[in-house]
Amino acid sequence: MSETIRKDVENNEIILQGKDLSKIFGFGKSRTEAVKNVDIILHKSEIVSIVGESGSGKTTLAKMILGLISVTSGEILYFGKPRDISSRKKKKEYWKGIQAVFQDPFSSFNVFNKIDKLLLDCITMKGGKKLPPEEKIKMMTEACSFVNLKYSELAGKYPFELSGGQMQRMMIARIFLLHPQILIADEPTSMVDACSRATILDMLMKLRDETGMTIVFITHDIGLAYYVSDAVYIMEHGEIVEHGSADEVILASKAPYTKRLISDVPKLYGEWDVDK
Repeated sequence: MSETIRKDVENNEIILQGKDLSKIFGFGKSRTEAVKNVDIILHKSEIVSIVGESGSGKTTLAKMILGLISVTSGEILYFGKPRDISSRKKKKEYWKGIQAVFQDPFSSFNVFNKIDKLLLDCITMKGGKKLPPEEKIKMMTEACSFVNLKYSELAGKYPFELSGGQMQRMMIARIFLLHPQILIADEPTSMVDACSRATILDMLMKLRDETGMTIVFITHDIGLAYYVSDAVYIMEHGEIVEHGSADEVILASKAPYTKRLISDVPKLYGEWDVDK
């Protein structure tokens, strides 16, 4: 971690805070409380993991933070003020500061738009619509280079002409251009091979170090959470059952659910002891 980023973390600046957040789907007997009275705080430059099994409510919570679904009750503060996404214009302004990388990169892009159009939209979103064409190409080239891709080889291609790993890296190239305050990464490595997984994680860490953005990982992988996170929230049945620093939650866990998640992590040294 760079000295600049370390200073930001020490300053403990709160970017976003969720207070008593709940989300209910359906009515009557079909009523489901997907998120129950959740409190969460995101500090500047912090890496936070929200960990839980499928159905725990972690993705629903992420969509509430992103503003993709409404909040049934509770409040979200953004830079200390109540978040206002009551109009399309205000929502687009909010999205300049908070972006996401999803599990399936192909579902995140319009398959009818070429790669250069996808990147140009990011430049426009950041107010660069009137920049000279050569400046836009320079910015797109730099973004692609950051994720080890060549813009000259991608321009004119459609998303379906790229591999899953390339598309996931293109998602990160978008984030490079947008420079949001918060990035929510929802299982960003679950659909790529082990080599691409490590590469994508390294890129996200580098992006955090260079820009100071806050990254929120939504994951079922408690090992990943321990490896990358400053803070960890454990979700079970829509509730936060444990939270704290990565060391506190994973090395000194108290909640039975957290202990079960940890026990499910394979321990190769115990099963593959060649001396037995």
